[in-house]
Amino acid sequence: MTCVVIVGCQWGDEGKGKIVDLLTEHADIVARFQGGNNAGHTVVFDNRTYILHLIPSGIFRKGKLAVLGNGVVVDPIALLEEIDGLQAKGVTVGDNLRISDEANLIMPYHKAMDKLRETLKGAGKIGTTGRGIGPAYEDKMARGGVRFSDFRGNGRKDLCGRLKSIIEEKNVLMRSHFHTDAFFDVGEIYDQYAALYQRIMPYLCDTSVLLNEAIDAGKAVLFEGAQGTHLDVDHGTYPYVTSSSTLAGGACTGCGVGPTKITDVIGVAKAYTTRVGEGPFPTELTGQAVGELLQKRGQEIGATTGRVRRCGWFDVPLVREAVRLNGMTGLAITKLDVLDTLEHIEIAVGYRDREGEILTSMPHHAGAAAELVPEYEELAGWESSTRGLTKLSALPKAARRYLDRISELTGAPVVLISTGPSREETIVVESVF
Repeated sequence: MTCVVIVGCQWGDEGKGKIVDLLTEHADIVARFQGGNNAGHTVVFDNRTYILHLIPSGIFRKGKLAVLGNGVVVDPIALLEEIDGLQAKGVTVGDNLRISDEANLIMPYHKAMDKLRETLKGAGKIGTTGRGIGPAYEDKMARGGVRFSDFRGNGRKDLCGRLKSIIEEKNVLMRSHFHTDAFFDVGEIYDQYAALYQRIMPYLCDTSVLLNEAIDAGKAVLFEGAQGTHLDVDHGTYPYVTSSSTLAGGACTGCGVGPTKITDVIGVAKAYTTRVGEGPFPTELTGQAVGELLQKRGQEIGATTGRVRRCGWFDVPLVREAVRLNGMTGLAITKLDVLDTLEHIEIAVGYRDREGEILTSMPHHAGAAAELVPEYEELAGWESSTRGLTKLSALPKAARRYLDRISELTGAPVVLISTGPSREETIVVESVF
């Protein structure tokens, strides 16, 4: 039995899609455990680029099963658009996809409220994707969510009554709090989502039972996280976080699998750091030529939002905390080749706060974190191409030293190195399966 969890070490966009796609060759099942279509996982193979927002990256491998767990919030419209888009490109989506009937749905009022809230916050906005993720999780926790199973059999009558109560409340909030004349019609929403349910129904099942039976039978499972450790709702740079648990522990609750089943946790980190949206970012290279170079060479544009990502040097305390919070057994370092042209490279090994005190971890208060000044260690660059290398011995010595230093400072071994966007452009240092 091998059960591996893949999570991001930074603020998302670390390249988890590629790593999951690569490792899926050795897995039987790939299961997504949290988030929604605010994720953007990019996979490149056969000279084609695919961007996934909901469906696990394992969908591209023949003979593999892709699973959306109960911890995911699902926009049925976005899901069907993604399925249709993949099928139009010749990707098989049928019996190889299973979706938890316990997953909560993103409803039209969730998306509307998400966008209105961000507008009202003005300069204090969080920087959400506006896809209704947060409001859907709010309703889930407040026991006012709608699940796929609610549309089944006799539950439909109960759902109509619940929807009436829910939507009446949303309409009151829209008018009084958000000062809008917009309103939602119960019958219209029910009819629309009942029709969507009929299309999605063939994929639905109790995915917790499915996964546990597979694990007990000796199948290898890869759990695919979305976003990154420091966007976790509990442990991230609150309030500039997502609305779910992005940590490895979320794989258990988000898929209905006990923690004793997990065998390894691999953290994915870029060879530098990026962030989309608002929130503290100590090593950000705002207005500096190096930051612009990283953005350009790394093609740092959000796969989901289309927003340009903020770029900065590798942040050791950030990744070291991710290693601790997730119990990581290994690191996958991506986009090493983006650093190829640099004469020297800096790594943040700590921070100095406004009083001049040296800190080895980021404060939990976002305001204090925003005032930090990084303490850097400078390393020599390698000024030669690593693009497409597949052997560790082929890396320039300076690149090896850089990776060794990251491993030493973060406390986790580097087991995979990505040297380009395609699945073939990877150095496997140590087998994960």
